Order: sequence, then C-alpha cells, then structure tokens
Amino acid sequence: MESFDIVTITVNSALDKSTHFKGLVPEQKIRCEEPRFDAGGGGINVSKAISRLGGNSLAVFTSGGPTGKMLEDLVAKESIAYEAVAVQSWTRESFVAVDDNTNSQYRFGFTGGKISEEESNRILETIAALKPKFLVASGSLNEGLSDDFYSKIAEIAKKSNAKLIVDTSGDALKKALEVGVYMIKPNVGELAKLVGIERLELEEVNEAAKQIIAKGGAEIVVVSLGPQGAVLVTKDSYECVPAPNVAKKSTVGAGDSMVGGMVWALSQNKSLKEVIRWGVACGSAATMNEGTQLFKGEDAKRLFEWLKNK
Repeated sequence: MESFDIVTITVNSALDKSTHFKGLVPEQKIRCEEPRFDAGGGGINVSKAISRLGGNSLAVFTSGGPTGKMLEDLVAKESIAYEAVAVQSWTRESFVAVDDNTNSQYRFGFTGGKISEEESNRILETIAALKPKFLVASGSLNEGLSDDFYSKIAEIAKKSNAKLIVDTSGDALKKALEVGVYMIKPNVGELAKLVGIERLELEEVNEAAKQIIAKGGAEIVVVSLGPQGAVLVTKDSYECVPAPNVAKKSTVGAGDSMVGGMVWALSQNKSLKEVIRWGVACGSAATMNEGTQLFKGEDAKRLFEWLKNK
C-alpha cells in the first residue's frame, strides 16, 4: 500500500444528508427539497479539508450496509484515498434541515451501530499497519467500544513515532491524555472538564491548557473559542487568533475543518503561528457554506491572508 504522511481515523462514520424546507409545522407533512449527500464523520471531514488545501491523506473508516457503500462512493468522488473497515452494522446517517422561512438550522444525529470486539481489533490492526507522520483520530465512539479505544490508538502511535491528534470529548479524551498525544482541540467547556472545574473564563484558558501539557497529556492544546477564534498553547508559547467576520450559513464541520487546516499546515512544516491561523481560516470558511459541504479552498486561503498579521 502507498504510504501517507497523514492518516485519519473515523470509527463512527456517517452519511450526511441535508435539505431545505419552508415552515416547520407539527403533525403536518413537511415538503423538503431534493437532499444533498456528503461523506461525513470527524476523520473523513478532516481528510476532505486536507484535500481542499491540496494535500493528501489516507482516510480509514468503518463501513457497513448500503449506507456504508454510499459513503465509500462519496469519499472516492472526493479523490481521497481510503481504507474501509467492514462492519456488520449499517453506517449511521446524520440529517441537517434548514427552514428557509426563518433561516433556522435543525441538526439531527443518530448514534452509530454497535462495533464488535472482532471489528474493534480489525480497526486497531489496520491502524498499526500504517506508519504515518501524523495520525488523526476524530469523532465519537460507537456502542460496543470502550472509553479507552483512543488510548489504544495513542499506544499504537507511540510505538510508530506518529504524532497523534485527537479530536473527541469526555472519557475517551481523558483516557487518551493518560497515554499522551501530540495535539488536542477542546472547546472551553471541554477544557474545563479536563482540568476538573465547572467553567473557565477566557483569561484562564492558557493556564488550564498548560496544566494538561505539564502532566504530559499533550504537547499542543488548541482551544476553540467559537466566533471569538481560537488559542494555541504549548509549554512555552501562546497564540490567540480572532475569527474573521464572515456571513455564517452553517456550523456543520467547522471544527473538523479547523483540525484539517492545522494538520495540513503541520505536514507542510509551517510555524505554529501559521498552523493556528490556517485552522481558524478553514473553520471560518466552513461556516460560509450551507449544509454539510465544509469549505472552499479559495475561501480558506483568502481568510488566511487576512489573518496572517492578526
């Protein structure tokens, strides 16, 4: 198999469906426009973001049933190299609908099907056979997978000297930090939980991130501040980048786009100052498009130019 500098992992992959309608009325049939289908799930979206910037990655994801086959076809149409790990459960769907009367967006997510122990081992074996420079584990875990699944991936990454980026939350993230990873991307609320407090003010984010770094949990902590931008923290540096003011149409995939932009920049040996700006540029650009489309490369590049001196 061809070797890749970047490998993304999506355990709980999704077939994303989006549409428009006019007026949400209880107990009445809602007429929707023809749906748009996109390949979805954390790691797949990261691979899509990297591709939009001209980079290459290998997307490893689970695939089951007719929805899994459709997902594979959509990934292939994006010209993204992939390795699908076959599972018994059908690949889940997610649904986004926009009410054109109010411009309100409704997002419906379904839980992923159960992953058996045999399937879990097959996923880990697939990852262990790859030796990338950067390994991205992104998204939620399916039923049947223990909270230490990402920590098992962290162990694999250490053995192969891969830099592991983990974008998830809760106990799955906590256990991965116990092994140690290269980079995480929590929001402020998730960061507060990681350091054991109820909430954090913006001026407390740097110190909280440094607590995680000091314990060996991660080398880089990027904290998403939503419309306020993001901060990147290492043991001896702090970068705060404001989000550009753009016309927001959808927030679907903005976080994954941010991770994709940062990982692409890291793979290009960009400075950390540039890495966080590429992340914010891609995340902001993703909000400019409807539904589950992520971002356009030209939008991300234009926003990066604006952010270069911010």
